[in-house]
Amino acid sequence: MKAYGTYFQNDPERPLVYGEVELIDPPRQRLRGEPAKPGVLVHPVMVGFCGTDYELMQMGRKGLLTPKFPAGTHRLINGHEGIVWVPSQNRFAIVLIRGGDSIDPTRYTEDETYFEYGCDQADGLFCDSMYVNPDMLLPIPEGYVQEGRLALSFAKKMVFPDPFACMLFQLERMEDLGSAHWFRQTARRHGCGLEEARRIAADEVFARTVIFGLGTTGMFIGDVIRRAHPEAKIVFVGRSPEESPKVRFALEQAGAVYVRNTYEEPADCAAAIVAALGGRATTFIGVSGTNVEHRIAFEHKALGCNGIYNSFSLGPKVTFDTMPFGFENHLIFGSINFRQDHMEKAITMLAESRYDEIVGLIDRDTFTADPIGAYEDRIYCKNAPMKTAVIWNAAFIDPQR
Repeated sequence: MKAYGTYFQNDPERPLVYGEVELIDPPRQRLRGEPAKPGVLVHPVMVGFCGTDYELMQMGRKGLLTPKFPAGTHRLINGHEGIVWVPSQNRFAIVLIRGGDSIDPTRYTEDETYFEYGCDQADGLFCDSMYVNPDMLLPIPEGYVQEGRLALSFAKKMVFPDPFACMLFQLERMEDLGSAHWFRQTARRHGCGLEEARRIAADEVFARTVIFGLGTTGMFIGDVIRRAHPEAKIVFVGRSPEESPKVRFALEQAGAVYVRNTYEEPADCAAAIVAALGGRATTFIGVSGTNVEHRIAFEHKALGCNGIYNSFSLGPKVTFDTMPFGFENHLIFGSINFRQDHMEKAITMLAESRYDEIVGLIDRDTFTADPIGAYEDRIYCKNAPMKTAVIWNAAFIDPQR
């Protein structure tokens, strides 16, 4: 079957093109022990653009995409955030992106394999049609479909379940590791048993939280921390002006305060963070993608003794001086994952959120006429919206709701 869509290829001049593509449908496995199943035909309706898409385009320019291509092809249809129509089931669905021959494809091990729709070895959503393992089509909540069309406001929110689910995983990970890191000294401070200390410590680790970087992931992790730990003090650090809509929206969602990083010296930024927190951080979350994150946390001591450093950025190298690191007893970890239950919870939480307010739309014809130009000049430029999406099939969208 053929369909029109955008796809990546290894080409220094044309790493991303729009055109007719021959779809493939190899049987795919959601989890180890389950049968590999042929896909169900779906039609993407609303698709969001992710920073991963931009990075894949750059890999195509450098000729590095071959391991990402579906077997037997020389291209990858991109797109992994959005909502689809399933004609054989007469319903809308969210695609669970990761599957494979693994116990949990978001944390696969050496003897396991995985794939990701639109990212790695499986075609994605920027196409008129695609095939998806039927067990990987997650339902949407009731009440958002009328006369066969989705409310536009709801559809915009459904470009976020993947990154929001990642942040729910990050919250769980920080609670698990942070409470294990703290609970013995917490028990002594509170004079309680170890089980009660684990519960208290899971809350205390967020007492003074820094989120360094204010993209959507930073905004989301602030939101989920606030919901789970209402007493947390949260400081966002970013470069945008305080009065920008992005900053105002993030502060409202997370009940946070803001430090604008216009400092020439990292030490000055660290001092401003500590002042805003009222002390050194108990948790430092790096989501800016810059190397200054770890310097501010460790070298300039924004992160306090027994503090947790969660590296969620892709790209930076994290370094630290082993002498103060050992004596200050820092816990450093990083992981970019989620489970299906995180994705399902994200769908429910996002449906009731205001996150449609930060999604800007690009016209499909504008995007497909020059996809590379759209990425560079509209979607990932300085004045771009926090999130950009495209209505791929307008027949399924009610723009008035």
